[in-house]
Amino acid sequence: MNKRQAGVLLHPTSLPNVEGKPGQLNDQAWLFLDWMASAGLSIWQMLPLTQPHEDLSPYQAVSAFALNPALLPDNWLTQFEQFGANAFTDYLNHPPHWLEDYVLFMVIRDHQNKASWREWPHELKMHETEALQRFTEEHQNELLALKKQQFVLSKIWQQFKMDANQKGIQLFGDMPIFVAFDSADVWANPDQFKLDEEHNPTVVTGVPPDYFSETGQRWGNPHYNWNVMQQDDFSWWRKRLADALTQFDLLRIDHFRGLEASWEIKATEETAIHGQWVKTPGYELLDALKSDFPNLPIIAEDLGSITPEVIALKEHYELPGMSVLQFGFNGLPDNPHSLHEQVENSVTYTGTHDNDTTLGWFETLDNETQNWILEQLQATNAEQLQQAQLPEEMPWLLIAAAFNTVAQRVIVPMQDILMLDGGHRMNVPGTPTGNWRWQFDWPQISDTLADNLRVLVQQTDRL
Repeated sequence: MNKRQAGVLLHPTSLPNVEGKPGQLNDQAWLFLDWMASAGLSIWQMLPLTQPHEDLSPYQAVSAFALNPALLPDNWLTQFEQFGANAFTDYLNHPPHWLEDYVLFMVIRDHQNKASWREWPHELKMHETEALQRFTEEHQNELLALKKQQFVLSKIWQQFKMDANQKGIQLFGDMPIFVAFDSADVWANPDQFKLDEEHNPTVVTGVPPDYFSETGQRWGNPHYNWNVMQQDDFSWWRKRLADALTQFDLLRIDHFRGLEASWEIKATEETAIHGQWVKTPGYELLDALKSDFPNLPIIAEDLGSITPEVIALKEHYELPGMSVLQFGFNGLPDNPHSLHEQVENSVTYTGTHDNDTTLGWFETLDNETQNWILEQLQATNAEQLQQAQLPEEMPWLLIAAAFNTVAQRVIVPMQDILMLDGGHRMNVPGTPTGNWRWQFDWPQISDTLADNLRVLVQQTDRL
């Protein structure tokens, strides 16, 4: 884990597929592994693999555990037959702890026209045992079909992870710190969240007003009842991490600052203005997780307004943070994202899934700023790019700069590797539609790109 590495950020739904269909865990995923290996890339970072709501955001999922059935290949029923009935029987006899609640939640939700569970009939909303037993007896086939999907997904993923690791590629996952209210997790575990007697949230998540927003951001997720979680030694979180680390070698915790303190807004408030910071038992939680996983292969998403207390929490556990080079050119001293402020125990990015592509970002800058950036980057990176037969222009100048930093790990979005403009970004934060749909196509990748990229990886001692 101490070696220098380079990787790519690409969600599996962004793999090539027929028009209008998201990418799947089919031969395209394995082809991409082969391409990565030939390019010398050793980390594949993804967004959360969980099943999103109708807006497709993987950060607001119907379950914190269940994999997204949209990832199933078209021939998944044939693959189910190949895995065998005995393996499925074993799966049903020793199911994941979350499976029964997930399938019940999804089938009830389907019968309630996808309404939020707060609008379900009272006995189903309140998770009453007798009502759920009746529902289970009446909908056996639908429940079994969803269990079959999760079984096949888990088998395919484990084969995929094994093949990736054999090629020297680590899989890097993403865990949203909060979960959606309209999820199997909150419905089935109301005691773990700050809910009232009718299981409605009393407080919701967000961030306070800042430079970017006068009213802050009201995300609306329910807050954890940390007192209850601490009493059972963070059982839900420990299961969550254990489950995720069967799927991934590394894991990013999104909004890591929420493990030190989080912004609580009364559920009746329409904006995030009137909230308050409430302390989180982050040390106690991370101690519990570290007892299960001594190496604690976690990356802290520490972007935004970070306090000394958050830095202290991250550094106490020696967790790598994140740096985004697009944020590093404001000319201010001590900017942690500038090229000169990079540190070894971190992950450096050209941009993330929430950023514009590097080319898109660069094209929005005025000419003077563009020239200032180009002067800095060309002076130190142009010769390497020339030797690698890569373009001596943006975004490759920033990619080479990232590779040359002291950071142990560097991740580049696939859009930057393909030199794509802002029309190809994955997400525009704050916009409710049109996100999470980007896909690449193989003709966008030249025959020489992998070999040329491998030269750059080798030049920067990341092979």
